This record gives sequence, structure tokens and C-alpha cells, in this order.
Amino acid sequence: MTTVRIRSARALAAAGIFAGECLMASASASAQSASGATVSPAAPVRKGAVVNTKATGTFDVKLEPQPADEKAGGSAIGRLTIEKTFHGGLEGASRGQMLAASTATSGSAGYVAIEQVTGMLDGRAGTFALQHSGTMTRGAPELTVTVVPDSGTGQLIGLAGKMTIRITDGKHFYELEYTLPQPPV
Repeated sequence: MTTVRIRSARALAAAGIFAGECLMASASASAQSASGATVSPAAPVRKGAVVNTKATGTFDVKLEPQPADEKAGGSAIGRLTIEKTFHGGLEGASRGQMLAASTATSGSAGYVAIEQVTGMLDGRAGTFALQHSGTMTRGAPELTVTVVPDSGTGQLIGLAGKMTIRITDGKHFYELEYTLPQPPV
């Protein structure tokens, strides 16, 4: 369930609306499975090889507006905390922060966010960071969500990739295309 408490600050309202619209429009047109199925390599893989794969599923998100920081632009910059729970190929939770700015032009805004994910990715445990960068120009959104290089820990050391997010009928879906070295056998 998405929870966004809109307060009077225009930047906070724009952040919540922008994030939702940007997430919806950033989705690929292809149908995606919410089952968490992954794509396995067609041929045997040698120990330590890097394999391209995909994890899909759903997530619940809660955005909580935070007080304005007068040292960093005051109410012109909205600040929110992020809490997510992932289901599917990625099972776990994340916590993070978002900064957003709106403009006087309706439908134009921008946001950045960092979230730390803790969980299991296709059966491998660890943590990693996701970096978001989104813009909306007069209602036309663009969103990039990237695994922060070298942020993987535990069994996720070496993780690299990009996440696509879409919202259908109020439900959030993700597709994480990633590479990860194969564990030693």
C-alpha cells in the first residue's frame, strides 16, 4: 500500500505526486510476471562467472514527508523517507530518503533518492543500495533506478544492475535486471 501524507508545502505534494507518476510511466510496455521468476542461463556456468539475470515481483511502499531543512533550500525542496517491502525474486525491505523539487510550471519536477535494500535476491542474502533519479517535464516523466556500484554485501558482492518500476491498478511491480558473479561451488 502506498502511503503519502501531503502537507501544505508545495514541494512535498509535488514529490509524492511526481514519484507516483514517474514510477507509472517508467515501466516497460512488456507484460511482467509478479511471481518472482528469474531467467536462468541456458548453458552451464563456470565458477566465478558473471551471469545476466532478472528478478521480478511486487513491492509495498510508504513515503513519509519530513520537516523542511532550512540549510538546504527550506520548503522549496521536499524531503521524504522511504520504506519498502519487496516480494518475488527480491525478498526483503529497504529504507531510504528522497529529495524533490517542484516548479511553477504544472507537471514539472525532479527527485533523487537513495535506499538501502536488505534481503535475499534469488536466494542470495546481502544488502545493496539503489539510486533513483527522476524528472518530469510538463507531465512527461523519466526515471532511472540503478544499483550503486560496489554497494553489494554478503552474497551480493559484485551486484550491478538497473530496476524498472511500474504501477498497475495501484499495485507496484519491479523488474531488476542484474549481473552477479556466481558463488564458488
